[in-house]
Amino acid sequence: MKKRYKIFFLLVLGSLCICPLMQAQLNTENQFAKPLKEVLNEVQKRYGITIRYVDSMVMNKKVTYAEWKFRADAETTLDNILKPLEMKVRKEKEKVYKLAYYEYYRWEPRDGWAELDRIAAQYNNLEEWEKRKSGMQSCLREAMELSTLPASPGTLPIRTNLRKFPGYTIENMAIEILPGVWVNGSLYKPEKFKGKIPVVLHPQGHWDKHRYRADCQYTSASLAKMGAMLFNYDMFAWGESLLQCKQEDHRQSLAMTLQTLASIRILDYLLSQKDADTSRVAMVGGSGGGTHTVMMSAIDKRIRVSAPVVNLSSYFYGGCPCESGQNIHGCMGRTDNLEIAAMAAPQPQLVVSDGGDWTDRMPEHDLLYLQKMYRWYGKEENLVNVHLPDEKHDFGFSKRKAVYEFFAKQLRLNLTSIQVADGSLVDTTITLEPETAFYVFGAKGEKLPAHAVKGFDNIRKLFYEQVDKAAKISGIKSD
Repeated sequence: MKKRYKIFFLLVLGSLCICPLMQAQLNTENQFAKPLKEVLNEVQKRYGITIRYVDSMVMNKKVTYAEWKFRADAETTLDNILKPLEMKVRKEKEKVYKLAYYEYYRWEPRDGWAELDRIAAQYNNLEEWEKRKSGMQSCLREAMELSTLPASPGTLPIRTNLRKFPGYTIENMAIEILPGVWVNGSLYKPEKFKGKIPVVLHPQGHWDKHRYRADCQYTSASLAKMGAMLFNYDMFAWGESLLQCKQEDHRQSLAMTLQTLASIRILDYLLSQKDADTSRVAMVGGSGGGTHTVMMSAIDKRIRVSAPVVNLSSYFYGGCPCESGQNIHGCMGRTDNLEIAAMAAPQPQLVVSDGGDWTDRMPEHDLLYLQKMYRWYGKEENLVNVHLPDEKHDFGFSKRKAVYEFFAKQLRLNLTSIQVADGSLVDTTITLEPETAFYVFGAKGEKLPAHAVKGFDNIRKLFYEQVDKAAKISGIKSD
């Protein structure tokens, strides 16, 4: 009996030793699969490169037909290996790469340029372009679910905390865009003015502190001192709108729709004011705010002047659902942000680019396309590019200076109001206020109206109910 158990034990032990060998055998049954970490180590050794990553990125991932995907150079090999895993590498310096997840919105410049060339080949003169532009305007509205606008609640804005400073005033304001849903912002105006004055919309990007930031205050106060009324405002699920939803709701595709609806409502209100000059209307925003500026300038012709700052590129589609969450880029056989920006032509447009982000190569290719579109209208002088190759992705003074000078010319503003004795521009002499000074609904949201709708699901439901209601009134069948 003991001998029999001994033989059985040896057989079991032997099978345990054989199993790993069988498992290690690569063949079609196991798709020649290897762990991603092991494959990356092999790539590093074979090509003499370094690939940086955190272990969580490679954990439990396998590469099928791993050895079959190697090629003569490292980059082609890594492309073969990583594409099926929705991953890629970014080259940081010679022979050093960083592992990253695939980003639908970020292309190689050569790919973005090729796509823009394909798009542009569809029209060869102004007549053909105008036909496409008309179709694009309808398609963009449809993609954002704004072909039928929900009726305005028709309420007056909630206005609080009027402050007076040398040369300008600030008043906090919430505009109701749907029953119980507000967009919050600050209305800046000149301290003294006569007659009608220009209107400027200033949506914010994804920078920390949003409309409470110093550079936002500098921009807003300076343009008010120069003679414009300016409204800077929160993106959906940022700032005070967090009283009604959560920050993660900003990454819902409907955020793009609600932000656009908010801008339309803001424009409706400001242009209804007796001191608003409806012939001098502009929009300026940086980063995500710049993307929103491009979109609004394309679909709402009330905007006569636009200034997208550090955002515009044919190889970057916007890294947030608030910029590309809805299928706007599927319009008319696919489009990109450059073509959408061209829809502002022939109206004056300032494009600010820099060397530290995806706008880094604007003068090489994208600008040439925009110049051609403006040339078709005989208005090439209306397009201005300020390229700052040694700067990074921000809304620093050089970007603001470009905006001041452009708006002074196009909106007939008084640039001398922010000039010092030697003629240089200075915008930092204003009183910077704390975040709490800009709240419409109180430090803890205690002034939020009782009928406020809370929770993204409830806001989404309300939006579609209001669209359906508007469609029935107008006799249009809604989707």
